[in-house]
Amino acid sequence: METELDRSAQERLIIVSNRLPYRASHDAEGHITLERSVGGLASGLGPLHEQDGNLWIGWMGDTADFDEAEQADVAARLAACGCLPVLLDPADAEAYYEGLSNSALWPLFHGFPQFVRFDEAEWEAYRRVNERFCDEIVAVARPGDVVWVQDYHLMLLPTLLRAKLPDATIGFFLHIPFPDYETFRMLPWREDIVRGVLGADLIGFHAYDYVRHFLSSCRRIAGVENTSGALTVDGRLTQVDAFPLGIDYERYRQAARKPEVQRAAAAFAEEKGHEGCKVMLSVERLDYSKGIPNRLHAFDIFLDRHPEWEGRVVLVLVTVPSRENVASYRALKKQIDELVGLINGKHSTMDWSPVDYYYRSLSFDRLASLYAVSDVMLVTPLRDGMNLVCKEYLACHDGGGGVLVLSEMAGASYELHEALRVNPFDLEDVVGAMERALTMGTDEQRRRNAPMQQRLARYTSEKWAREFLDAAHGVKQRQAGMSARLLGPTTAVRLLDAFRGSGRRALMLDYDGTLMPFSDDPGRVVPDSRLLELLERLSSEETDIVVVSGRDRNTLETWLGALSVDLVAEHGVWFRRKAEDAWMLEEPLSDGWKEALRPVLCDFVDRTPGSLLEEKDFSLVWHYRTCSQELAERRVIEIKNALSDGLADQGLALMDGNKVLEIKPRGVDKGHAAHRWFRNPMYDFLLAAGDDRTDEDVFEAAPETAWTIKVGGGPTHARYTLKDCREMRGLLEALAEV
Repeated sequence: METELDRSAQERLIIVSNRLPYRASHDAEGHITLERSVGGLASGLGPLHEQDGNLWIGWMGDTADFDEAEQADVAARLAACGCLPVLLDPADAEAYYEGLSNSALWPLFHGFPQFVRFDEAEWEAYRRVNERFCDEIVAVARPGDVVWVQDYHLMLLPTLLRAKLPDATIGFFLHIPFPDYETFRMLPWREDIVRGVLGADLIGFHAYDYVRHFLSSCRRIAGVENTSGALTVDGRLTQVDAFPLGIDYERYRQAARKPEVQRAAAAFAEEKGHEGCKVMLSVERLDYSKGIPNRLHAFDIFLDRHPEWEGRVVLVLVTVPSRENVASYRALKKQIDELVGLINGKHSTMDWSPVDYYYRSLSFDRLASLYAVSDVMLVTPLRDGMNLVCKEYLACHDGGGGVLVLSEMAGASYELHEALRVNPFDLEDVVGAMERALTMGTDEQRRRNAPMQQRLARYTSEKWAREFLDAAHGVKQRQAGMSARLLGPTTAVRLLDAFRGSGRRALMLDYDGTLMPFSDDPGRVVPDSRLLELLERLSSEETDIVVVSGRDRNTLETWLGALSVDLVAEHGVWFRRKAEDAWMLEEPLSDGWKEALRPVLCDFVDRTPGSLLEEKDFSLVWHYRTCSQELAERRVIEIKNALSDGLADQGLALMDGNKVLEIKPRGVDKGHAAHRWFRNPMYDFLLAAGDDRTDEDVFEAAPETAWTIKVGGGPTHARYTLKDCREMRGLLEALAEV
């Protein structure tokens, strides 16, 4: 299989994120310096970005401290590093970043609606900034580029790009949680966000719960259904999947072994007082989602209950400054300061303070030394998309002890299930985990850590990035496989020659949209005399004609029963051989379920002018061809929301057709019925033609030697397409002349 490395010489990767992986600043002497970021995203994508020709596009940040000449200098130096800075209007940047992104999306997606601010002006700024990013990308994009958009700041960008670069490979990754539908629906611009993301070919999340929540919102808000995470959006396949972000494991592992780091760790341990004092570590950015006050409350309770740990344990609390100009963050900082003071005032002795508090950013080596010296790592956020701190801690303890206490609400908990996992809202649970962690034996520590460390060493940040890109290319290949070629004159000649040279043939033909055009009234699509005569001419001892339709059996028998053709009704429920009166059920079925569901669909008919309900022997069909498009789209979403979740338990499926929704027994479809002919060895020529989703089951079931034809546009598993039923009738006329 072709990998990203194999493709690297022939394509370019464009990484797009809110910030570039470099930060420009003035040093003590006033000179401009560029410093590489050390965050998870910069580390994970760094190796790919550094490959020749690849590009990173992002906001340069606040440039108020730089004059025009310095800004030009920074831009030139960034360009030399493969970076293209996006310059934003300061007012737009403020409203887009501090406003919509971090005052609406961040708190809502993390489950803190009490901190949400919805502001129309900030939304418009968010839209303008996404459009600005789009313009910058389009200006430098080349055919074959892969564009990978990162995170919640740019959720409109994939669809904006799709409109201007329709053939591009576009990926999107969300690095924070995606909330459940009931939370997400609070967002006034929820449909814009969902449809903005759906412009990507591949959409990635850290955990499957986030995938499930996103797919639910796609169905409930945009009316887009999925099959195993695959959606069809505007005729294009989009895949949604989970890719848990890793770390540069070897970097942290080696850092913990550096002599200077080990010396710093030893010095720190000596600072903490008498021999045998254990260290519990907490490292978090200042944010309400991190649960820092809860952690401190739990530690206070622990000390109250376990006075034997007086002088024997220290909680090293590192809080990295963040958004200090926001009132809620200032209030959080004040709360943490007060809690630290309360705990130290309550429990300290002459030579021991239980909380060692740092409000600052730490250098990489300093952080590694803290990881290395700590006996217990507390990672107990109230909600976190992933959290890499817990992975970094395990890497620094590679092959050794150390206990990880990990919140169930962090995305990392799905991978690190050997950790002591806790509910961060349950203080009793956290207090109990602290006691267990401090008393756990070294053998158990190593036994728990070993599988987690092995897993993290394999699935690194670089592997995460490459797997995502390989998956994106896989989606493009599947899209190509679903893009049929137009059945042109040359191919038509080959088809006719194959038909002429065969001994026994079977033609499997859909009815509505394939043999006859659609009508506003389904009951009026009666076959014309030319069609009846054409089907009769085609049918012979060498050629079997099979009409495979969603129509009920009585209608098919009335319209086509006098012809020498096989009939399949209700998408495969009923079958009747030519020149026979008896209809046969493909398998025993029940229609008892209709009594409960019929009133629901009748209610939607009453509320939706122009719609109608068709009842077949074993299915119910809601037609909306004559409804206004806007109302029909809304009703489709409502019906799916009302019925989808409970149908599977009853053995039923809700199927999309051409302006219809049909409820029918699960596992009964045209493809299942078509096997009767596809598996018959006497046929050496097979042709299947249809126009909608129900016919895709036939195309998928068809052997590779079959001629499969999609009538109309859109993605398909058929090998060829024809524009409309007029062209299909023309092809059948040509076959009848052979």
